[in-house]
Amino acid sequence: MSQPITLEDIFQLFERQKQETERRAAEFERSLAASKAEADRRHAEIERLIATTNAAVNSLTTPCQRFIEELVRPAVVRLFRGKGIDLKHTFLRACDEARQMEIDILGVNSTDVVLVECKSRLSHGDVDDFLTKLPLFKTAFPEFAAYRIYGAVAGIEIDQGVDRRAYQKGLFVIKPSGDTVAIVNDENFQPQTW
Repeated sequence: MSQPITLEDIFQLFERQKQETERRAAEFERSLAASKAEADRRHAEIERLIATTNAAVNSLTTPCQRFIEELVRPAVVRLFRGKGIDLKHTFLRACDEARQMEIDILGVNSTDVVLVECKSRLSHGDVDDFLTKLPLFKTAFPEFAAYRIYGAVAGIEIDQGVDRRAYQKGLFVIKPSGDTVAIVNDENFQPQTW
């Protein structure tokens, strides 16, 4: 026959249940802390990989960017002379004093300045960024405040529709052509001035 359950038995049962709950909670906390530590370690590893990848891409982009600039720069005077803009000088990577703005290629004569943005792969975002830069040029380079400012974009590869967008926004578009580069805007093109 079984013995009757006493009040003491009930208290002991509650005490064991409380201890088991506390043990499980502590075990869960340790597991959670270990999971957080692992997540933090993985996050740090991903951040390190991103930084390494960015550095590797930048080391490739800089020589590629310079190659494109060196390909386009010698042709700039000839190309724009053919469009009625008789440039006398070109400069690579022109920067304002505060280094707020950098222009890949700047062509200039006594009344006109042509700003050329060079990209290995020209995208819609590149054109949009350049279009926001153009109105700020005269502030960054006040010595050209009285000049007519023209914009041009150059790309070895040009994403679909980007050349058309640049054309519509009044930018000259420069693409590879044989051993050199060419302005691909047609005879109906009306360049925007800033």
